[in-house]
Amino acid sequence: MGAVLVTGGAGYIGSHIVRRLQEDHHHAVVLDDLSEGHRQAVPAELLHVGDFADRDLVTAICRENKVEYVVHMAANCQVGESVENPAKYYRNNLVNSLALLDAVRDAGVKGLVFSSTAAVYGEPVQVPITEDHPTAPTNPYGETKLAFENALEWYRKAYGLRYVALRYFNAAGAHPDGDIGEDHDPESHLVPLIVRAAMNPASPLKVFGTDYPTPDGTCVRDYIHISDLAAAHVLALDAMDQGTVDGASFNLGNGEGFSVRDVIRTVEQVVGKAVPVTDAPRRAGDPAVLVASAGRIREALGWEPRFPDLESIIRTAWNWHRRNPNGFNG
Repeated sequence: MGAVLVTGGAGYIGSHIVRRLQEDHHHAVVLDDLSEGHRQAVPAELLHVGDFADRDLVTAICRENKVEYVVHMAANCQVGESVENPAKYYRNNLVNSLALLDAVRDAGVKGLVFSSTAAVYGEPVQVPITEDHPTAPTNPYGETKLAFENALEWYRKAYGLRYVALRYFNAAGAHPDGDIGEDHDPESHLVPLIVRAAMNPASPLKVFGTDYPTPDGTCVRDYIHISDLAAAHVLALDAMDQGTVDGASFNLGNGEGFSVRDVIRTVEQVVGKAVPVTDAPRRAGDPAVLVASAGRIREALGWEPRFPDLESIIRTAWNWHRRNPNGFNG
């Protein structure tokens, strides 16, 4: 397999994918505008700073580096923000992503692995959620991701561009080495927010919604370790390159749900400190329960998570945050 371009490759998930590509001796190239990513998260010699919607730039990078595949990570991904500012999400997640597709076609790229989301399913009618579950997003974030998945299928049929869409549930944790991890500003993901609240009791955690139809009233989510998620991307790339998989969508999750309060208790056990909490109203667009069935990717790609339990996921997150209390800035 030739070089792999990772858009948004200096971000949380992207940097772990780049690391896994390197660990598996693949040549990675990174394109990131650093609006949310970090220079320190990837080797300097791999990084190109720029806009993934810049058709000329993407085409030039692909041709100069003999890129054969793209992992498309660059996107906006906050559910609440997408409801408040849908224009931003349609522009970046859909319009700009279509510009990327045209660029990779210009450069003769063979295929693309797409960072999709469980948000394409909306409110589940059955749990665990399989890939055949109806797609009915409840927010613009999910809508724009689903629209791009549909575009990929039409591009595959019309132009022969291969693709695999990976529908993430909740990515969490950090690389076991502890040198790269989650660092967003503002932070919106649950695990780092809980860890930060444990480290700084003066800033309590807001629990958004305590009246959901779940055992303890809080949202239930399926958490997947970031390294396991990264490994799935490389398996998908290899399968596309070998011609065994094309035009497929796979869930990425562990198949077990944990409520917000479950995660809080686990962080308290790992960190050894109480987490201060305040209750807050539900956020618009948040389904009550999202739990994956990952049987299809296990069968098709042989994917198996190395960190299947919540405690091991949180231990790697805690290792990163205690060593890097200010993220990549120290």
